[in-house]
Amino acid sequence: MNLWIRPGRLLCAVAGALMLSGAALAQEVGPVVCGSLENAYGPYDYRTDKHKLKIVEDYHFTSDVETLRRGASTQAIGGDLSYTLRAFPNHHRALHAMARLALREKTARPRASRYTVDCWFERAMRFRPDDGMVRLTYGIYLAQVGKRDNALEMLESAEKLGQSGANFHYNMGLVYAELGRYDEALTHAHRAYALGFNLPGLRDKLKRAGKWRDPASADATLAPASGAEAAGGAN
Repeated sequence: MNLWIRPGRLLCAVAGALMLSGAALAQEVGPVVCGSLENAYGPYDYRTDKHKLKIVEDYHFTSDVETLRRGASTQAIGGDLSYTLRAFPNHHRALHAMARLALREKTARPRASRYTVDCWFERAMRFRPDDGMVRLTYGIYLAQVGKRDNALEMLESAEKLGQSGANFHYNMGLVYAELGRYDEALTHAHRAYALGFNLPGLRDKLKRAGKWRDPASADATLAPASGAEAAGGAN
């Protein structure tokens, strides 16, 4: 199942070794398990405290760390990502990198990470409940580890917080397709491609299921009958 944040930033598909029910997921995260947000530096809001970012990104969230090549201040990438996310709990790119690291290592808690991936997202949402990008990124991660119902809930929450771009619709469509809700998947696919999303994965998935329709034919199917058609045709 290919899920994307942006073209070129693929979240590697990994089998759902971390399968949890919604109830179990709720028990696994929270302030007691996931720690206080208090920190020597911060916590700061990734969206607004840009003037505080340089020291963190120069020494901890480098390009090597973001692309998971190697650590910066430590040998383990998870250590630098942990530092970044303690200072900026809702650092979107660092959350995405931590999720990719967990998928690559096939573990809920990457090496040298202070917390599990679920905890890092819980902390981000606790810190800034209004940040829709955090929920979008988390929803994609949940889908990647097989928690599709939880993923759908998170993506719906992201939508309520204003997420509506091509990336959002593409990933929402993928989750709906995985759940067998093909009409909704098709709607989101049409929106994603109309907004310029250029990956064929969702369209191909719907074609394999026999559920793909081009936008024009889909609109014609949904359009109300008019004139003679509504009356049953001319005699």
